[in-house]
Amino acid sequence: MRNTVSTDFMPSKPHYEILDGLRGVAAIMVLVYHVFEGFATGPLDQRCNHGYLAVQFFFILSGFVVGYAYDDRWPQMRTGEFFKRRLIRLHPMLLIGILLGAVAFFIQGSIQWDGSPVSPHRVVLAMLCTFFMIPSAPHTGPEIRGNDELFPLNGPYWSLFVEYVGNILYALFLRKLSTRMLAGVVGLTGIGVACYAVGNGSGYGHLGVGWTMDNHYLAAGLLGMTFCFSTGLLMARLFRPVHVRGTFWLCSLGIIALVGMPRIGDAETLWMNGLYDAFCVLVAFPALVWLGASGRTTDRLSSSSCRLCGQLSYPVYVIHYPSMYLFYAWVWKHNLTFEQTWPVGLGLIIGNLLMAGLLLKIYDIPVRERLSRRFLSHRK
Repeated sequence: MRNTVSTDFMPSKPHYEILDGLRGVAAIMVLVYHVFEGFATGPLDQRCNHGYLAVQFFFILSGFVVGYAYDDRWPQMRTGEFFKRRLIRLHPMLLIGILLGAVAFFIQGSIQWDGSPVSPHRVVLAMLCTFFMIPSAPHTGPEIRGNDELFPLNGPYWSLFVEYVGNILYALFLRKLSTRMLAGVVGLTGIGVACYAVGNGSGYGHLGVGWTMDNHYLAAGLLGMTFCFSTGLLMARLFRPVHVRGTFWLCSLGIIALVGMPRIGDAETLWMNGLYDAFCVLVAFPALVWLGASGRTTDRLSSSSCRLCGQLSYPVYVIHYPSMYLFYAWVWKHNLTFEQTWPVGLGLIIGNLLMAGLLLKIYDIPVRERLSRRFLSHRK
C-alpha cells in the first residue's frame, strides 16, 4: 500500500502513510509528557522527560512533507495560493483550541497563577492575538496567565506560530535555494542548535524552548525550527528509500523511547542532557523520518493504525492543553501525587483523543473541504 500524508487536498501525488502515523505517535507522547508535567518541580525531575523534543520531530516532518508536496509546483502555484492552503489546513482547528482555552480560563476563575483577577476584555484581547498568531510579550495585556507564555490561552500554540514562520520562510526564501545552499543552511543552523544545546543556552541543558520571549527562548525556538524545517526540505530533495520491514512499528518504538527517556545527567552535568537533545534533533529524528518515508504498510493493522494516528495528530495537539491547565490547577491546589491521580491523567489522554476524533469528523474536515472549494485553485 502506498504511504500517505495529507497534502492539503492535492490528490495528484501519492502520500506517505507511515509518516502520518509517526506524527500521531509523537502527538500522543506530547499528551503523556504534559500529564507528567503537572507533577514536576522543574525540568530536572520531569517524568517522560524529553517530550518537548517531539515538537522538533514535527518540524522535520513538516519540512519533508511541504517540500515533497510543493517543491515542483512553483512557479505555476502562486505564493498566495500556498499561504491559503496552509491556512486552510491549520487554522480551523486552531480556532477551536482558542475557544477551549478561553473556556478553561473562565472555569479557573479568570485569574493569573498568582491569583490576580483578569478582566474579560483582556481575555478577548488574548483570543484575538491568538487567532491572528500575534505572540504575547511578558507583562503585557494579552499575557493573561502571568507565566510569560507566548499564547497563554493555549501554550503549545508557540509551535504553530513557529510553524507558520517556517512556511513563510519556505515560500519566500528556502524553496528558491539550490540544494547546495539549502544544505549550507542546514549545516549552519545545525551547528547553532548543537552549540545551544551542549552549551546550555536554555539554562536547563535542554531544547524545551520557544514558548516564551524570556531568556531568548523564542529566538532559540526559531533557530531549532529553521534547522528542522530546512532539514526536512533537504531530505525531500535527496530522498532515496531504503528497505526496512516493519517500519511503522520500529519507528514508533524509536519515538517513544527517545522522547520518553529520563533525564540525562543532573544539575552539575547539564551538558549531558544537551548532548542527548542535540543527538535526537540532529541525527535520530531525521533518520526516523527517512525510514518512515521509506517504508510501506503491508497489513491492515499497520495501515489502519497509521491512518487513525495521522488523522488525530493535529486535532489532539491543538485542543489538549486547555484541559491540562485545569488538571494542573486541581493537582496543585490539593497537592496531589501522580499515584493519586493517574486514572484522571489517563482519562485526559483518552478523552482528548476521543474529542479530537469527534471534532475532526463534524468540524475540521467539513470546514476545510468547504474552504478549499471556495478559495483554492484545484489545478494539479
